[in-house]
Amino acid sequence: MGRALDILPLSLLNITADIREQVELLHKQAKRVDLFVDPRELQRREELLQVMATNNEKNAKNKALVDFREVKEILSSIGLRSPLDYDEEISKLEAEAQKQAGTGGLIVVSNINNLISLVLYSKSMIFSEEHNEKTDEAFKKRSASFRMNNDHSSSSQSAILNIPDEFRCPISLDLMRDPVIVASGHTYDRNSIAQWINTGHNTCPKSGMKLIHMALIPNYALKSLVHQWCRENNIQLIESTSSSSSDLGRSNSMRKSCEKAVDHISATKTAMDAVKMTAEFLVGKLATGSPEIQRQAAYELRLLAKTGMDNRRIIAEAGAIPFLVTLLSSHDPRIQENAVTALLNLSIFDNNKILIMAAGAIDNIVDVLQSGKTMEARENAAAAIFSLSMIDDCKVTIGAHPRAMPALVALLREGTSAGKRDAATALFNLVVYSANKGSAVVAGAVPLLIELLMDDKAGITDDALAVLALLLGCPDGLEEIRKSRILVPLLIDLLRFGSPKGKENSITLLLGLCKDGGEEVARRLLLNPRSIPSLQSLVADGSLKARRKADALLRLLNRCCSQSHSTVG
Repeated sequence: MGRALDILPLSLLNITADIREQVELLHKQAKRVDLFVDPRELQRREELLQVMATNNEKNAKNKALVDFREVKEILSSIGLRSPLDYDEEISKLEAEAQKQAGTGGLIVVSNINNLISLVLYSKSMIFSEEHNEKTDEAFKKRSASFRMNNDHSSSSQSAILNIPDEFRCPISLDLMRDPVIVASGHTYDRNSIAQWINTGHNTCPKSGMKLIHMALIPNYALKSLVHQWCRENNIQLIESTSSSSSDLGRSNSMRKSCEKAVDHISATKTAMDAVKMTAEFLVGKLATGSPEIQRQAAYELRLLAKTGMDNRRIIAEAGAIPFLVTLLSSHDPRIQENAVTALLNLSIFDNNKILIMAAGAIDNIVDVLQSGKTMEARENAAAAIFSLSMIDDCKVTIGAHPRAMPALVALLREGTSAGKRDAATALFNLVVYSANKGSAVVAGAVPLLIELLMDDKAGITDDALAVLALLLGCPDGLEEIRKSRILVPLLIDLLRFGSPKGKENSITLLLGLCKDGGEEVARRLLLNPRSIPSLQSLVADGSLKARRKADALLRLLNRCCSQSHSTVG
């Protein structure tokens, strides 16, 4: 209740003052109240976790066998007393595993499946008289072959034919020697599911669900139970080694990473449903509300989209993006600012970048960037362009917009320190695409970027150098940069006092300016008494990239000096 009230947009609800007061009071009380759990429930939980831990394969060398009398008492205390109770509990756990497969994280699914395995095996051991008698012909052939290759007693042979269904791989119907969990929450033998995936399938064989990832998570609990069952029935369990590692090359590395994976999804499914309900409610207010209601709804969406990829996905699925794009044209400064900031936050989720572009947002975002009602709106529009341009196709579309580059250059001139940085990083992203470099030069980016190198308050020296280094690769950009009379002395100083990245971009600019007809820049460098010592210092102490370019520039200057002496001679 507390979580639901945290995200309830109370100010947008058409309720009386008395009801509002009661809700606010309830919210305060919900925050103060501590969750009470019956100590007996906590004890049962600890006992159950202890039983599960006993079966953890990591402790296989030292573990004791499970005491099923104790397990029966624990499960009976939580209401599992008949085979029907066990079946119902298993069905509920399987349903929960499928629900959590998409949102709960790998560890959650693994834990649920470990619990399923324990309940399944406990049922088979506690109600042993109800062993499943169904045995298909294919499985009989496998077990017969197994008996021929392994000299077991008659009792163990009959046990082979009575393997509990929960220990059989759904694909091969054979005993699972290395059970693993796939994204759908179902368990298979590693070799069988690896072969299935290797043949090009991307669905779960049992459920038909599309697998959202191909990681194979070891089912330690089930593996431990299989081993215990084999020991009790005097069955030798031969685990495959080389075949399992060669069947699915990438599965081993994924398995190692999944073992160490941390479940970062903190919200429960109930909380996600609450976010979905809230997002749909707010989108409705965006669509039909008064300007005041739209302002508040856009602000609430802006905050909701600020944290969590799940929130960003859910808001987009609720249909918020087209309405937010429309609100960018609002004459209300706060509506416009909230809308562009909400779109910026939503664009952090990659799928939303495509949706925002498909909604035709670029025209409106550029309008806000160029003549937004507030400076914050303009700066956030630049940040949105930076975020959207992380995708190559978006670089092309945004760069082709006739007003995008001039608007970014204008913000570079007029914005706050944060705004200048947003504009510079957006420019950098766009001019990575070669066709956009000419547009940036025509928009007047070069002289302004050089000017910003001297602006300590702006604090974007490294960003400006990075953009200039890219514009150097464009003929128009090279020509414009060579026109500057103040750039070379600035770059020499930056070779001495700049950041490591700044030094790299400075030497890149100097080398590019001196090559291919840059004799005049080379002469200016030779006439500057600080240039050669700065270059020699960079060769000795710079990064690998900076050292290589500084060495190349020194050789170039040496040739230029030799040619000058020859001409004089």
